[in-house]
Amino acid sequence: MVSRPPSPTLKMESTAAGTGYFSAPFERFIRDETGAFTLLGKSSALSSDTMETFFDSRLDLLQRQIQKHSDRLKLKAEEALKKRVQSGDLLAENFDREVKNFKLKVSGRMQNLVESWHSAKVVRTRDKVSFFFSVMSLLVSALLFGLAPQWIHIAYTVQGLYLLPLRAYQYKKRSWHYFLFDLCYYVTILNFIYMWFFPSNTALFMACYSLSHGSLASAVITWRNSLVFHDTDKVTSLFVHIYAPFTFTVIRHFYPNAEDRFPALKALPYLNPIRALLMSGAIYISWQLMYWKFVLVDRRSKIASGQRTTSFSFLLNDKRSAIGRALSTVPPQYREGSFMAGQLVYSLLTELPAVFLLYDSPVWSGAFLMFIFSVSVWNGGGFYIEVFGRKFERELEALRKELADSSNNNNGSRSGRSSPTYTDGESLAGTPLLMVRTLPATSLDELLAEAESPDKDKDQ
Repeated sequence: MVSRPPSPTLKMESTAAGTGYFSAPFERFIRDETGAFTLLGKSSALSSDTMETFFDSRLDLLQRQIQKHSDRLKLKAEEALKKRVQSGDLLAENFDREVKNFKLKVSGRMQNLVESWHSAKVVRTRDKVSFFFSVMSLLVSALLFGLAPQWIHIAYTVQGLYLLPLRAYQYKKRSWHYFLFDLCYYVTILNFIYMWFFPSNTALFMACYSLSHGSLASAVITWRNSLVFHDTDKVTSLFVHIYAPFTFTVIRHFYPNAEDRFPALKALPYLNPIRALLMSGAIYISWQLMYWKFVLVDRRSKIASGQRTTSFSFLLNDKRSAIGRALSTVPPQYREGSFMAGQLVYSLLTELPAVFLLYDSPVWSGAFLMFIFSVSVWNGGGFYIEVFGRKFERELEALRKELADSSNNNNGSRSGRSSPTYTDGESLAGTPLLMVRTLPATSLDELLAEAESPDKDKDQ
């Protein structure tokens, strides 16, 4: 009987038991396969570590960039939010600052207004006093002329003793005292000297009478003297120029028994025109020489520098007057001589009515005084109407501009918030105010037109 080879199963079992035919090669295969798998595993592990390191670094870099970008966006968002908050706070702060500045400005203006009110109150009191004495002087002079003309020259002296020193003080304070060297003040002093020291001097009487009715009376027209009762300066100028011819007209024609008080009238029942013009001309030349020496020569530097003003420099710079226009056509080196010569001729010409007509006629003398006085009244009416009218017009224009500026400022400050509106009874900076609301242009024009209309005036 033939024996059969052992089956693989048995062989494997034998191998499993530690003995068999394929044990050595299989073990070597197993050993090699295990090394290969181990190498592959190691390679896979190495590759996995490499990929993990690569992607981790990339992911970390990407994560850092995203975080950086996120931080930047967050920072920008915070800055934008902060700016928005700051802009709102800044707007509120600016608005509050504007309101505060506005309150301070209005408070300052109210303070200035109070100071101006007190100052204006003093001025009004002074003007009232001037108005009172001026009107009373006019009334007393008229009563004295009708009831006691022998007191006219006393009233002239008393008023002169008050008004002339007052003018000297005021003009000295304003650096206008060189005007006091003019002919009118020189003649006024001569009038007092004649009436109280030399009433029997015929030559002095003729000179005073002629100059008072000539240069002084005509100065009311030349210098546009005005009867403005509340202005002491204008009242004094009118007094100097009109009271002298008024006094000498009374002495010549209306003074009772004038020859007893003024003996020079006994020797002058009629006035010699030539002699009167010569005497007045001599008086004028003596004054002109002194004026030229002590003012135009000794004080030329002050006048040229503008520190002092004289009648000559005033008329020269007054281009509206005929004298100023005429002097401007004369070469500078001949202006002073031309002015003095022209003033002499002017003085003699204005004396012609006095020496030829007024001395012999009380009617014409009265008409002459009425004419000179009416010119001053007309000029005074023009002052009250024109000057005050222009002042009121300027105040209305200033109010128009102020309201327009206030409207523009309010419109510009209403960005984000509305401006506060103040009404009657409210207090701003501790001071009760009446704030004008912003008006459109048409309403403002209608309001100002209504204020300017004389038909809208009502009793206060």
